[in-house]
Amino acid sequence: QVQLVESGGGVVLPGGSLTLSCAASGRISTPYAMGWFRQFSGKEREFLAAVSGSGMSQSYSAAAKGRFTVSKDNTKNTMWLQMNNLNVQDTAVYLCAARPGPHYGLEEEEYDFWGQGTQVTVSS
Repeated sequence: QVQLVESGGGVVLPGGSLTLSCAASGRISTPYAMGWFRQFSGKEREFLAAVSGSGMSQSYSAAAKGRFTVSKDNTKNTMWLQMNNLNVQDTAVYLCAARPGPHYGLEEEEYDFWGQGTQVTVSS
């Protein structure tokens, strides 16, 4: 089993920035692809960004591209999501996910392990 714990959420002003972290522990075998999703209240999870097991390849949704940056350090078993120019529509619970293997997925169903999520609120 792999445990994922997100941190770094909070309240930020419109136009502000936040960096989320996702720390992995447990039975981790490299490579491990990982992804970030978010969930609006009462809605399904929405894909944001993913990074390959090596950390060398990334993919972003249209909502994230140009504003968010995903990165990963396998030596620390940690993934980050740097979020810039946040707006009120970004208010959601942000979750990280992981799947064994080098290749990331773009769909929720492709991930085996999930964190509990961290709340991001963008408000003036």
